[in-house]
Amino acid sequence: MVAVTGGLVEEIRAGLRTAAEPDRAPGMQRYMRSAMPFLGVRVPVVRALVRATVTEMAGAAGGPPDLPALLAAATTLWREAGVREERYAATELLAVGPVRGRLEALPLVTEVIVTGAWWDHVDAVAPRVGAMLLARPATVGPVVRDWSRDADRWLRRASIICQLAARERTDLALLTDVVDANLADPEFFVRKAIGWALRQYARTDPAWVLAFVADRRARLSPLSYREAVKHLS
Repeated sequence: MVAVTGGLVEEIRAGLRTAAEPDRAPGMQRYMRSAMPFLGVRVPVVRALVRATVTEMAGAAGGPPDLPALLAAATTLWREAGVREERYAATELLAVGPVRGRLEALPLVTEVIVTGAWWDHVDAVAPRVGAMLLARPATVGPVVRDWSRDADRWLRRASIICQLAARERTDLALLTDVVDANLADPEFFVRKAIGWALRQYARTDPAWVLAFVADRRARLSPLSYREAVKHLS
């Protein structure tokens, strides 16, 4: 596993440097208000590079890297990152088939949210939490509820937006709980998350969202309300 992990990390690092557009790097760093420098690799390019690297290694080895190897590579890229794109690559590894929906990834996902502490990292791994929630609702649901009441605003944001892709499989009791726990939160990123989560679910059940916001109109922030009803009549 050590050889596979090291090879995967080094291939991804080399690929990122090959794909770098240095002229983009300063603007990307300013936009993200990042202390960590950028290489200048766009996020879609990072995603494609990670997927291609994993596929190439699978072809060479006769099968994809296993769960422990992928998690170890993601952990190394996250913790030892010298540029922000290495962290983007780490979060992309958490979406690769053998890892997606696996509870074993939850500790690293939590670390990414807490230590990444900015919307780009949090929004990248929130869907990974959603996949785990669908696979293991009895285990992950209580974790998400705990996050919604945590002192860390990024865990709270993740608890609210982790079901964005769930559609008709959305756990409405959980969505209600995590939103209600944060109705009074003054944080922009939390208020925005509430509106985003409700707006997204409105694509599946607009009547439910209209009733939800009507019942909480006095307690919803103007930002959350505007976002929630943006596409509703």
